[in-house]
Amino acid sequence: MRMWTGWVWGALLLVLLAPCGWAAPSGKVVVAQGVDPTTLDPQDHEETPARNIINNIYDTLLIRDKDMKLVPWLATSYKSLNPTTWELKLRQGVKFHNGEEFDAEAAKFSLDRVANPANNLRATALRVIERVEVKDKYTIHVVTKKPFPTFPAQLTLRGAMIPPKYFKEHDRAFLARNPVGTGAFKFVRWVKDDRIELEANEQWWNGAPKIKTMVFRPIPEEATRMSALQTGEVDIATNVPPHMVKQIKDDKKVTVSSAPSARTIFIPLYNVQCEQSADKSFDCTKKYPGPTADPRVRQAINYAVDLDAIIKNVLEGQGIRNATTLTAKHFGNDPKVKPFPHDVAKAKKLLAEAGYPKGIDLVLHSPNGRYPKDKEVAEAVAGQLTKAGIRTELKVYEWTTYMNKIAYPHGGGPMWLIGWGNATWDADDTYTPMFRTGQVLANYWNPEFNTLLDEAQTTMDPKKREPIYFKVAKIWMEDPPAISLYQQIDNYGVNRKLDWSARPDERIDGFSMAMKQ
Repeated sequence: MRMWTGWVWGALLLVLLAPCGWAAPSGKVVVAQGVDPTTLDPQDHEETPARNIINNIYDTLLIRDKDMKLVPWLATSYKSLNPTTWELKLRQGVKFHNGEEFDAEAAKFSLDRVANPANNLRATALRVIERVEVKDKYTIHVVTKKPFPTFPAQLTLRGAMIPPKYFKEHDRAFLARNPVGTGAFKFVRWVKDDRIELEANEQWWNGAPKIKTMVFRPIPEEATRMSALQTGEVDIATNVPPHMVKQIKDDKKVTVSSAPSARTIFIPLYNVQCEQSADKSFDCTKKYPGPTADPRVRQAINYAVDLDAIIKNVLEGQGIRNATTLTAKHFGNDPKVKPFPHDVAKAKKLLAEAGYPKGIDLVLHSPNGRYPKDKEVAEAVAGQLTKAGIRTELKVYEWTTYMNKIAYPHGGGPMWLIGWGNATWDADDTYTPMFRTGQVLANYWNPEFNTLLDEAQTTMDPKKREPIYFKVAKIWMEDPPAISLYQQIDNYGVNRKLDWSARPDERIDGFSMAMKQ
């Protein structure tokens, strides 16, 4: 097989990603997200509200430019030496905010930390790393336990570089609240559930950012968030509600910047129950003690939901149907696989065949304020399921509670609504963490499904990988692990005085912003 290799050189970065000129930073940008992050530890989360802040404080070895092309960042180049060994050349002259030097030892420490299962960090994809070898002060070789074609893409999300001495001196709780990186902005303070303040790093290796101060504020209520935007209290507001898109666009002081998202919204369906062991790992071999253990019930749930109506009436068209949890842009998506049609009669027939002619009673868990109209979408789903004989009780939570009590500890049985922004643009980064048995958020077991995912994850040739994911999609329709709802359209409210545009990967980078003259 022809080895998959590639050099990408860092000289392009100043054209692709650098700010337009390096004048002294000035001005303040306030960003309103729907929720406060659960942590600012760059390796211990799987959530965009945290990543949006972390990306401004920490740098990764690789990054995606505005066109979603993979380019070097703290690495200046990378290549595959063989199916399990990657060489990365590192940028020289970079300092962490506390003065520590970034070099090969720091890169090794960073990757060793996220790769070590004993650390029990939530960014599990890089546990595939077997070892990191320091070749010289600015060169490392990363050896993986198996061929791993998405390794470079994973570095953009889960490969944040951290200062070794600082991380050795402090415990996990402190590090989660007091981040120190090499990024364009330095952490100032976190007032829980009120604001996180950052200040420009004027010694940033890529030139001082244009903006002097960034503030991230959690404003869960849509109306309050949009009011803050329109009155000038905030400069960027995430998740403009569908019914307000036109109003915000027509405003003389603010506008809307939109992008079809890498994020899909879906409702995982339990067919196993994960139980935490003494070592904090999860045993996911126990069959779920409820109707969703039966694939016919999970099919019935899918047939009972009228997603076209939800997209039209709840989202006002701000969503795109998808058959699985991949968008049309993700590698591995099979365009021939179509979504479940709305068919209440078939749903009831499947319930009867599964032994539930009188219907069933289930619970649906949902966040409130994390995604556009998330609670309202969950209410619509619950209502449609109930009409089909799947009597559904809806439980709604604020985001931090939802992640810490429902999602991460596998407490969302049998149905929980979640959005997954897969900015690696590869099927592996949705299917594996969300549905491969034993992974961080998975409550699903299908041995053939698992085997195919494992095979695809180690197949380096994309022409051989893609058909494997097509087989995964076929299993999805027969033994559905979730209700696939829709691809999100990201709508951001933006002050017209600010030069910034939405990205498909949902990044909100201060170094790409400038105040208009």
